[in-house]
Amino acid sequence: MLELSNTTLVGKGLHREVHVHPDDSSKCVKVVVLRGEEETRREQAYYRFLQQRNIDWLSLPKFYGNEDTNMGSGAVFDLIRDEDGQVSKTLEFYLDNLASTSALVEPISQALIRLKQDLLEQNIITMTLKPKNMVLQQRNDGMRCLIIDNIGNSDIIPISSYVRLFGKRKIERKWEKFQRLLSKQFINQPSIQKIIKAI
Repeated sequence: MLELSNTTLVGKGLHREVHVHPDDSSKCVKVVVLRGEEETRREQAYYRFLQQRNIDWLSLPKFYGNEDTNMGSGAVFDLIRDEDGQVSKTLEFYLDNLASTSALVEPISQALIRLKQDLLEQNIITMTLKPKNMVLQQRNDGMRCLIIDNIGNSDIIPISSYVRLFGKRKIERKWEKFQRLLSKQFINQPSIQKIIKAI
């Protein structure tokens, strides 16, 4: 059984906590702390679907199944880290601090453009795209944006997961909502408005 504690905690959402895997620092463990079982089941079912499709995992952390922890069942994923070994920070963190790092406008724009291309090319369906659910990984070859939460298809009949035309339409709609969300959240920040226009 994995022992999780405040010392292993790296992130916390409304329903789940994320911990560094005690036996493998390249992985993390997600555990439900408040009524997140249904979200977890949906997410894991979709990850298994993607595993069967053999996607390349450029834009998502890999899922490795579940392990028992002292906090209940834990879902094990890649822990996204920067080239220097630090845990990658969220897109929200970078956007909140963009005024002091305006040189990142272009790298962030390019990372988001590549993310959208990959979602379309691999027909990866997400729930709501939010900057707090995405991380920017600093790599020697540039920035890469990955979605770390809110993956899956909640449609009763998930035709968009199987028919690429419908998948493309759904991804485009989600992306437009994401742009509107960013525009509203960062309305008075010209640097972020540049990013929104670029993507």
